[in-house]
Amino acid sequence: MMARQSSFSDISGKPLSLNDQVAIALRRLSSGESLSIIGDTFGMNQSTVSHITWRFVEAMEERGLHHLSWPSTEAEMEQIKSKFKKIRGLPNCCGAIDITHVVMTLPTTDPSNNVWFDQEKNYSMVLQAIVDPDMRFRDVIAGWPGSLSDAIVLRNSGFFRLSEEGNRLNGKKVNISKETEIREYIIGDAGFPLLPWLFTPYQGKGLSVLQLEFNKRHAATRMVAQMALARLKEMWRIINGVMWMPDKNKLPRIVLVCCLLHNILIDLEDDVVDDMSLSHHHDTGYHRQNSDSFDQSALVTRDELKLYLTGKLSP
Repeated sequence: MMARQSSFSDISGKPLSLNDQVAIALRRLSSGESLSIIGDTFGMNQSTVSHITWRFVEAMEERGLHHLSWPSTEAEMEQIKSKFKKIRGLPNCCGAIDITHVVMTLPTTDPSNNVWFDQEKNYSMVLQAIVDPDMRFRDVIAGWPGSLSDAIVLRNSGFFRLSEEGNRLNGKKVNISKETEIREYIIGDAGFPLLPWLFTPYQGKGLSVLQLEFNKRHAATRMVAQMALARLKEMWRIINGVMWMPDKNKLPRIVLVCCLLHNILIDLEDDVVDDMSLSHHHDTGYHRQNSDSFDQSALVTRDELKLYLTGKLSP
């Protein structure tokens, strides 16, 4: 796995095998323990732990990126749509999007750090993830400052550009009545804009019974993204809690590798974890954002989808 052979050794001068190095890197990523604690545990200098971990990250980037990809075949996408529909009936759904924050401690005396100061008065970096029904990450972007809204992060992502240009979510449409067809789409919470390819819940007070039912189904389906991010942070605790003055250039790459490892573990499991009682709290202390941005045609399509889901759409 490690990209290049190296001559790492412990404090007694004993060379570390490749397995030892992988074990050290995985311990650092999964425990979130400090370099000094891991160094003491394995009998080596902090700098050695740091170098080994970074070498592992580089190797994962070099050889493991195929573990995180958008579905490449129609058959694969159809399987994803089928699984999403089984949750609460949403037809032609291709993914669920959510955002989480990686909280950091940064020097308050440096004005350049202000961009990382978010709405909850933390310094943080954002991870945006699109998840399939098996809680597998299909598209991620990390590195944007936590001060940016969910909607702005989305609009600056490659996924947004590809979808707007018609190069993603451009597969089979589904007829939900004689006059209405639904294109491929993903779902997200109210912090995202309502778009032809991104359906968000109805907002505001005094919602109708049908709108509330749509929101209930939407939320239950969207839960896979929340659970995936909660599981990511539980399994790879280096990005959980508060990171002490991380290298902001390296951190997005560490987040990506944690996402790759998350997917690898799912691929290795015999049975997909589908227990809806799994934790979905991945952003403790953060309040949901609200976006007022919407596309007029998406409003119409969402209403049609609402009628379809509640059995009120004319066949």
